[in-house]
Amino acid sequence: MDHIKSFSRYLRSEKRCSEHTLAAYENDVRAFLNFLGSSDSSALLSVSTRDIRGWIISMSESGMSPRTIHRRISALRTLYKHLQVLGEIDHNPATIINLPKIPRRLPQFVQEQAMTQLLDNNNFGEGYEGIRNKLIIELFYDTGMRLAEMISLRLSDVDMNSRFVKVQGKRSRERIIPLPGECYTLLKKYLDIRTETFGAYASPWLFLTSKGEKVYPKLIYRIVHSSLATVTTLSKKSPHVLRHTYASVLLNRGADLNAIKELLGHANLNATQVYTHTTFEQLNAIYKQAHPRA
Repeated sequence: MDHIKSFSRYLRSEKRCSEHTLAAYENDVRAFLNFLGSSDSSALLSVSTRDIRGWIISMSESGMSPRTIHRRISALRTLYKHLQVLGEIDHNPATIINLPKIPRRLPQFVQEQAMTQLLDNNNFGEGYEGIRNKLIIELFYDTGMRLAEMISLRLSDVDMNSRFVKVQGKRSRERIIPLPGECYTLLKKYLDIRTETFGAYASPWLFLTSKGEKVYPKLIYRIVHSSLATVTTLSKKSPHVLRHTYASVLLNRGADLNAIKELLGHANLNATQVYTHTTFEQLNAIYKQAHPRA
């Protein structure tokens, strides 16, 4: 029995993990197998807690970040929980492992003025790719959706009459996000040029490459990075930075934290509250710069 394939099937069908998470967890388990000096997944069944601690030490000594180590051990915990349920092992050797503490990393975001400059100055072009690229930036900024959610959008997920988009989030949680006026207008323009370029029934996917195929992560990263590079010097210029920007703008304009949680598709408030820290840091910096007694 290939225990890694069994684990992948479990993650896909029962945990409903995204393809990105599936690939990451599978790579993590294979990395552990490599540490054990085996390519046979049956070696996973005879692992001790000491083996896992040894792997943590090895990863730490190699300079791996606490965040990556944390994810890898989380993957092992999930794997062994699955194997225990199947009756392949008696106990989970990863249960009593203390996960390394991850230093709090405040999310980076683009200033609202910079985003206005980017979207108001039409440097994207009027062809199919230009309108598509601008809509991708606009949707990230106006809806806060994740990269995987953007790529997975279908034409049927867009309701132009009610002006909302339906998003399939993590664990297949579905949420409805309203489309602001400018985003709606740009989306209508995109749908028109998409039909002109590829035909009305070319593909069920909303966003297509210049060849009419479904867009892929590297292409979206490239579009976002090159666009943000024109208005910000942030070290990160990724789709997730635009998600952070969306949340920060809502919070700074007085939106309720629970409403932001629902719009972002967070399972609980803990993930959303990080934006309150960001806002505090921003206010603190302004205070220190402006107040005479700071």
